[in-house]
Amino acid sequence: MSFYHGTAPVFTHMLTALSNILKKGQAYAEEKNIKPEVLLNARLHPTMLPFIKQVQLACDFSGKACARLAQIDVPNTPDEETTFEQLQTRIEKTIAGIKAIPAEKYEGADARDVTFPSGAGKTRTVSGQIFINHAAFPNFFFHVTTAYDILRHNNVELGKLDFLGVTES
Repeated sequence: MSFYHGTAPVFTHMLTALSNILKKGQAYAEEKNIKPEVLLNARLHPTMLPFIKQVQLACDFSGKACARLAQIDVPNTPDEETTFEQLQTRIEKTIAGIKAIPAEKYEGADARDVTFPSGAGKTRTVSGQIFINHAAFPNFFFHVTTAYDILRHNNVELGKLDFLGVTES
């Protein structure tokens, strides 16, 4: 398996699952007559980031990771979303950005140095393999999982298959 196949398609699959989770959250708010901002600003704990930020960060960790691995310009993505529709657009743009990177750009990325932010004013440089396994994937899955958990905690009917992005035929 190529490094590309172990990264970009994983991100796009899970971002598609996240998009479908958002659709269920929006439908639930409409069905139950809940103001969308209630779910969009919901948190699992007061010290945790809200749903909107979880989706934004999932997009950032995936799209920016792929750009770093492919050694192309890292996209600038200001956090301006306030609606389900805007979050869907951000996911769509992130998926399109990932898909626009040719698979060949990932060749050798596992051994290439990748420099990324690691706190306020700090950066870290590690191999692409370490970056994907110890930074990009863990952060990405944390934020996708937390977004799922926030909606689930707020009674949106979601299950494991929704998280996994498995569609019933």
